[in-house]
Amino acid sequence: MTSESATSVSGAPGSAYIHNIGYRHYDGPRLGRAYARRSLFSQSLRGAYGLGRSAKSKVLPMLLFAVMCLPAAIMVAVAVFTKAAKLPVGYTGYAVYLQAVIGLYLASQAPQSVSRDLRFRSIPLYFSRPIERGDYVASKFAALSAALFALTTAPLLVLYVGALLAKMDFVDQTKGLAQGLVSVVLLSLLFAGIGLVVSAATPRRGFGVAAVIAVLTIPYGAVGALQEIAYVQGNESAVGWLGLFSPTTLIDGVQSVFLGGTSSFPDNVTPSTGIGLVYLLVTLSVIAGCYALLLRRYRKAGL
Repeated sequence: MTSESATSVSGAPGSAYIHNIGYRHYDGPRLGRAYARRSLFSQSLRGAYGLGRSAKSKVLPMLLFAVMCLPAAIMVAVAVFTKAAKLPVGYTGYAVYLQAVIGLYLASQAPQSVSRDLRFRSIPLYFSRPIERGDYVASKFAALSAALFALTTAPLLVLYVGALLAKMDFVDQTKGLAQGLVSVVLLSLLFAGIGLVVSAATPRRGFGVAAVIAVLTIPYGAVGALQEIAYVQGNESAVGWLGLFSPTTLIDGVQSVFLGGTSSFPDNVTPSTGIGLVYLLVTLSVIAGCYALLLRRYRKAGL
Protein backbone atom coordinates (compact mmCIF):
# COMPACT_ATOMS: atom_id res chain seq x y z
CA MET A 1 0.00 0.00 0.00
CA THR A 2 1.48 3.39 -1.00
CA SER A 3 0.43 6.99 -0.64
CA GLU A 4 0.60 8.61 -4.06
CA SER A 5 -0.50 12.16 -3.29
CA ALA A 6 -1.85 14.37 -0.57
CA THR A 7 -3.87 17.56 -1.21
CA SER A 8 -4.62 20.23 1.39
CA VAL A 9 -8.21 21.39 1.64
CA SER A 10 -8.36 25.11 2.33
CA GLY A 11 -11.18 27.05 3.87
CA ALA A 12 -11.98 24.36 6.44
CA PRO A 13 -11.34 24.88 10.13
CA GLY A 14 -7.98 23.49 11.03
CA SER A 15 -5.98 21.56 8.51
CA ALA A 16 -7.55 18.71 6.48
CA TYR A 17 -6.00 16.40 3.90
CA ILE A 18 -7.39 14.11 1.23
CA HIS A 19 -5.08 11.19 0.53
CA ASN A 20 -5.14 9.37 -2.75
CA ILE A 21 -3.95 5.91 -1.72
CA GLY A 22 -2.88 3.42 -4.36
CA TYR A 23 -2.94 -0.35 -3.88
CA ARG A 24 -0.32 -2.77 -5.09
CA HIS A 25 -1.26 -6.17 -6.41
CA TYR A 26 -0.11 -9.16 -4.35
CA ASP A 27 2.92 -10.65 -6.09
CA GLY A 28 3.76 -13.39 -3.57
CA PRO A 29 3.10 -17.13 -3.87
CA ARG A 30 -0.53 -18.27 -3.93
CA LEU A 31 -0.46 -21.43 -1.85
CA GLY A 32 -4.02 -22.41 -2.67
CA ARG A 33 -6.46 -24.98 -1.42
CA ALA A 34 -4.03 -27.78 -0.52
CA TYR A 35 -2.10 -25.46 1.79
CA ALA A 36 -5.35 -24.32 3.42
CA ARG A 37 -6.32 -27.95 4.08
CA ARG A 38 -2.92 -28.74 5.59
CA SER A 39 -3.05 -25.63 7.75
CA LEU A 40 -6.51 -26.48 9.08
CA PHE A 41 -5.41 -30.06 9.77
CA SER A 42 -2.25 -29.03 11.64
CA GLN A 43 -4.07 -26.32 13.59
CA SER A 44 -6.82 -28.76 14.63
CA LEU A 45 -4.32 -31.48 15.55
CA ARG A 46 -2.27 -29.09 17.66
CA GLY A 47 -5.44 -27.81 19.29
CA ALA A 48 -6.42 -31.36 20.28
CA TYR A 49 -3.46 -31.34 22.69
CA GLY A 50 -3.72 -27.67 23.64
CA LEU A 51 -0.63 -26.66 21.65
CA GLY A 52 -0.75 -23.03 20.65
CA ARG A 53 -3.44 -22.39 23.25
CA SER A 54 -3.43 -21.39 26.90
CA ALA A 55 -1.72 -23.49 29.56
CA LYS A 56 -5.13 -24.41 30.98
CA SER A 57 -6.09 -25.98 27.65
CA LYS A 58 -3.07 -28.30 27.77
CA VAL A 59 -3.77 -29.78 31.20
CA LEU A 60 -6.55 -32.28 30.44
CA PRO A 61 -5.29 -33.72 27.13
CA MET A 62 -1.73 -34.07 28.42
CA LEU A 63 -2.98 -35.62 31.67
CA LEU A 64 -5.09 -38.16 29.79
CA PHE A 65 -2.12 -38.92 27.52
CA ALA A 66 -0.03 -39.67 30.62
CA VAL A 67 -2.81 -41.80 32.11
CA MET A 68 -2.93 -43.84 28.89
CA CYS A 69 0.81 -44.52 29.03
CA LEU A 70 1.16 -45.10 32.79
CA PRO A 71 -0.31 -48.64 32.96
CA ALA A 72 1.87 -49.67 30.00
CA ALA A 73 4.96 -48.36 31.78
CA ILE A 74 4.03 -50.28 34.96
CA MET A 75 3.46 -53.49 32.98
CA VAL A 76 6.82 -53.05 31.29
CA ALA A 77 8.60 -52.51 34.60
CA VAL A 78 7.00 -55.62 36.09
CA ALA A 79 7.77 -57.70 32.98
CA VAL A 80 11.43 -56.65 32.95
CA PHE A 81 11.85 -57.18 36.71
CA THR A 82 10.19 -60.60 36.76
CA LYS A 83 11.59 -61.67 33.36
CA ALA A 84 8.08 -62.59 32.23
CA ALA A 85 7.60 -64.61 29.04
CA LYS A 86 4.73 -62.43 27.79
CA LEU A 87 2.95 -59.17 28.51
CA PRO A 88 -0.05 -59.26 30.86
CA VAL A 89 -2.19 -57.39 28.28
CA GLY A 90 -2.06 -57.87 24.54
CA TYR A 91 -1.46 -55.01 22.13
CA THR A 92 -4.93 -55.32 20.61
CA GLY A 93 -6.74 -55.33 23.94
CA TYR A 94 -4.97 -52.39 25.60
CA ALA A 95 -7.16 -49.66 24.11
CA VAL A 96 -10.33 -51.62 24.91
CA TYR A 97 -9.33 -51.90 28.58
CA LEU A 98 -8.67 -48.15 28.73
CA GLN A 99 -11.69 -47.13 26.66
CA ALA A 100 -12.94 -44.90 29.50
CA VAL A 101 -9.82 -42.72 29.21
CA ILE A 102 -10.20 -42.56 25.43
CA GLY A 103 -13.85 -41.62 25.85
CA LEU A 104 -12.97 -38.75 28.20
CA TYR A 105 -10.38 -37.48 25.76
CA LEU A 106 -12.85 -37.63 22.88
CA ALA A 107 -15.56 -35.91 24.90
CA SER A 108 -13.20 -33.06 25.78
CA GLN A 109 -11.64 -32.53 22.36
CA ALA A 110 -14.33 -33.30 19.74
CA PRO A 111 -16.57 -30.38 20.81
CA GLN A 112 -13.51 -28.13 21.01
CA SER A 113 -12.72 -28.99 17.41
CA VAL A 114 -16.06 -28.01 15.86
CA SER A 115 -18.50 -26.52 18.38
CA ARG A 116 -16.70 -23.20 18.77
CA ASP A 117 -16.70 -22.60 15.02
CA LEU A 118 -20.47 -23.14 15.02
CA ARG A 119 -21.08 -21.08 18.13
CA PHE A 120 -19.10 -18.03 17.00
CA ARG A 121 -20.23 -18.42 13.36
CA SER A 122 -16.68 -18.52 12.04
CA ILE A 123 -17.48 -21.21 9.44
CA PRO A 124 -18.13 -18.62 6.67
CA LEU A 125 -14.65 -17.21 7.30
CA TYR A 126 -13.11 -20.59 6.45
CA PHE A 127 -15.12 -20.81 3.26
CA SER A 128 -14.15 -17.28 2.22
CA ARG A 129 -10.68 -18.68 1.60
CA PRO A 130 -9.81 -21.23 -1.13
CA ILE A 131 -11.31 -24.07 0.88
CA GLU A 132 -14.55 -25.97 0.41
CA ARG A 133 -16.90 -27.57 2.90
CA GLY A 134 -15.57 -31.03 2.10
CA ASP A 135 -12.04 -29.80 2.84
CA TYR A 136 -13.17 -28.55 6.26
CA VAL A 137 -14.79 -31.89 7.12
CA ALA A 138 -11.82 -33.92 5.85
CA SER A 139 -9.31 -31.80 7.79
CA LYS A 140 -11.27 -31.96 11.06
CA PHE A 141 -11.92 -35.70 10.70
CA ALA A 142 -8.28 -36.44 9.90
CA ALA A 143 -6.99 -34.24 12.72
CA LEU A 144 -9.13 -35.80 15.45
CA SER A 145 -8.39 -39.30 14.13
CA ALA A 146 -4.66 -38.53 14.20
CA ALA A 147 -4.94 -37.17 17.75
CA LEU A 148 -6.70 -40.35 18.90
CA PHE A 149 -4.17 -42.48 17.04
CA ALA A 150 -1.33 -40.75 18.88
CA LEU A 151 -3.14 -41.24 22.19
CA THR A 152 -3.64 -44.97 21.61
CA THR A 153 -0.35 -45.74 19.86
CA ALA A 154 2.01 -44.26 22.44
CA PRO A 155 1.29 -46.91 25.13
CA LEU A 156 1.62 -49.68 22.52
CA LEU A 157 5.11 -48.44 21.69
CA VAL A 158 5.93 -48.39 25.41
CA LEU A 159 4.78 -52.02 25.66
CA TYR A 160 6.77 -52.99 22.57
CA VAL A 161 10.02 -51.41 23.75
CA GLY A 162 9.54 -52.95 27.20
CA ALA A 163 8.89 -56.38 25.72
CA LEU A 164 12.12 -56.20 23.74
CA LEU A 165 14.01 -55.08 26.84
CA ALA A 166 12.56 -58.09 28.64
CA LYS A 167 13.98 -60.20 25.78
CA MET A 168 10.64 -61.51 24.59
CA ASP A 169 10.45 -63.00 21.10
CA PHE A 170 11.06 -60.24 18.54
CA VAL A 171 8.85 -61.73 15.80
CA ASP A 172 5.89 -62.32 18.12
CA GLN A 173 6.11 -58.84 19.61
CA THR A 174 6.43 -57.17 16.22
CA LYS A 175 3.42 -59.10 14.91
CA GLY A 176 1.45 -58.16 18.02
CA LEU A 177 2.36 -54.51 17.64
CA ALA A 178 1.26 -54.53 13.99
CA GLN A 179 -2.07 -56.07 14.95
CA GLY A 180 -2.48 -53.52 17.73
CA LEU A 181 -1.82 -50.65 15.32
CA VAL A 182 -4.51 -51.90 12.95
CA SER A 183 -6.91 -52.10 15.88
CA VAL A 184 -6.25 -48.54 17.07
CA VAL A 185 -6.51 -47.18 13.51
CA LEU A 186 -10.05 -48.55 13.31
CA LEU A 187 -10.82 -47.31 16.83
CA SER A 188 -9.48 -43.82 16.07
CA LEU A 189 -11.51 -43.47 12.87
CA LEU A 190 -14.68 -44.83 14.50
CA PHE A 191 -14.47 -42.73 17.66
CA ALA A 192 -13.46 -39.57 15.77
CA GLY A 193 -16.43 -39.92 13.41
CA ILE A 194 -18.91 -40.46 16.23
CA GLY A 195 -17.47 -37.66 18.34
CA LEU A 196 -17.53 -35.12 15.51
CA VAL A 197 -21.06 -36.00 14.38
CA VAL A 198 -22.39 -35.62 17.91
CA SER A 199 -20.42 -32.41 18.56
CA ALA A 200 -21.42 -30.81 15.25
CA ALA A 201 -25.09 -31.18 16.19
CA THR A 202 -24.84 -28.39 18.78
CA PRO A 203 -22.85 -25.16 19.11
CA ARG A 204 -22.81 -25.57 22.89
CA ARG A 205 -19.58 -27.22 23.99
CA GLY A 206 -21.02 -28.41 27.30
CA PHE A 207 -23.89 -30.17 25.56
CA GLY A 208 -21.40 -31.70 23.13
CA VAL A 209 -19.26 -33.08 25.97
CA ALA A 210 -22.26 -34.62 27.73
CA ALA A 211 -23.66 -36.05 24.48
CA VAL A 212 -20.36 -37.71 23.49
CA ILE A 213 -20.00 -39.31 26.91
CA ALA A 214 -23.59 -40.55 26.74
CA VAL A 215 -23.19 -42.02 23.24
CA LEU A 216 -20.09 -43.95 24.29
CA THR A 217 -21.04 -45.07 27.79
CA ILE A 218 -24.77 -45.82 27.70
CA PRO A 219 -24.63 -48.33 24.79
CA TYR A 220 -21.49 -49.92 26.26
CA GLY A 221 -23.11 -50.41 29.66
CA ALA A 222 -26.36 -51.68 28.17
CA VAL A 223 -24.58 -54.11 25.83
CA GLY A 224 -22.39 -55.42 28.67
CA ALA A 225 -25.43 -56.08 30.86
CA LEU A 226 -27.35 -57.81 28.07
CA GLN A 227 -24.32 -59.93 27.18
CA GLU A 228 -24.02 -61.10 30.78
CA ILE A 229 -27.69 -62.06 30.81
CA ALA A 230 -27.37 -63.92 27.51
CA TYR A 231 -24.28 -65.78 28.70
CA VAL A 232 -25.91 -66.83 31.99
CA GLN A 233 -28.84 -68.18 29.98
CA GLY A 234 -26.41 -70.19 27.83
CA ASN A 235 -26.98 -68.21 24.62
CA GLU A 236 -23.39 -67.58 23.54
CA SER A 237 -24.30 -66.65 19.96
CA ALA A 238 -26.42 -63.78 21.28
CA VAL A 239 -23.36 -62.52 23.16
CA GLY A 240 -21.60 -61.98 19.84
CA TRP A 241 -24.54 -60.34 18.08
CA LEU A 242 -25.20 -57.94 20.97
CA GLY A 243 -21.68 -56.56 20.61
CA LEU A 244 -22.72 -54.86 17.37
CA PHE A 245 -24.59 -52.15 19.27
CA SER A 246 -21.72 -50.36 21.00
CA PRO A 247 -18.68 -48.60 19.46
CA THR A 248 -16.26 -50.14 21.95
CA THR A 249 -17.58 -53.69 21.59
CA LEU A 250 -17.48 -53.31 17.80
CA ILE A 251 -13.72 -52.76 17.96
CA ASP A 252 -13.41 -55.50 20.59
CA GLY A 253 -15.15 -57.97 18.31
CA VAL A 254 -13.00 -57.08 15.29
CA GLN A 255 -9.72 -57.38 17.17
CA SER A 256 -10.68 -60.66 18.84
CA VAL A 257 -11.71 -62.33 15.56
CA PHE A 258 -9.17 -60.97 13.08
CA LEU A 259 -6.26 -59.54 15.07
CA GLY A 260 -5.47 -62.34 17.51
CA GLY A 261 -6.81 -60.55 20.57
CA THR A 262 -8.91 -61.74 23.49
CA SER A 263 -12.38 -60.26 23.82
CA SER A 264 -13.68 -58.63 26.96
CA PHE A 265 -17.04 -60.35 26.47
CA PRO A 266 -18.32 -62.62 29.29
CA ASP A 267 -15.92 -65.55 29.80
CA ASN A 268 -13.86 -64.16 26.88
CA VAL A 269 -16.43 -65.45 24.37
CA THR A 270 -15.07 -64.81 20.86
CA PRO A 271 -17.58 -64.23 18.05
CA SER A 272 -17.48 -66.64 15.11
CA THR A 273 -15.71 -65.65 11.89
CA GLY A 274 -19.05 -64.97 10.22
CA ILE A 275 -20.14 -62.61 12.98
CA GLY A 276 -16.66 -61.10 12.92
CA LEU A 277 -17.14 -60.16 9.26
CA VAL A 278 -20.37 -58.44 10.23
CA TYR A 279 -18.46 -56.56 12.95
CA LEU A 280 -15.91 -55.36 10.41
CA LEU A 281 -18.56 -54.31 7.88
CA VAL A 282 -20.57 -52.46 10.52
CA THR A 283 -17.45 -50.68 11.77
CA LEU A 284 -16.49 -49.51 8.29
CA SER A 285 -20.11 -48.54 7.53
CA VAL A 286 -20.36 -46.44 10.71
CA ILE A 287 -17.10 -44.65 9.85
CA ALA A 288 -18.32 -43.90 6.31
CA GLY A 289 -21.76 -42.94 7.59
CA CYS A 290 -20.32 -40.47 10.11
CA TYR A 291 -18.24 -38.86 7.38
CA ALA A 292 -21.31 -38.57 5.14
CA LEU A 293 -23.36 -37.04 7.96
CA LEU A 294 -20.64 -34.46 8.59
CA LEU A 295 -20.59 -33.52 4.90
CA ARG A 296 -24.35 -33.08 4.99
CA ARG A 297 -24.18 -31.07 8.21
CA TYR A 298 -21.75 -28.57 6.70
CA ARG A 299 -23.67 -28.24 3.46
CA LYS A 300 -26.57 -26.63 5.31
CA ALA A 301 -27.15 -22.99 4.41
CA GLY A 302 -26.64 -20.29 6.99
CA LEU A 303 -23.66 -21.79 8.80
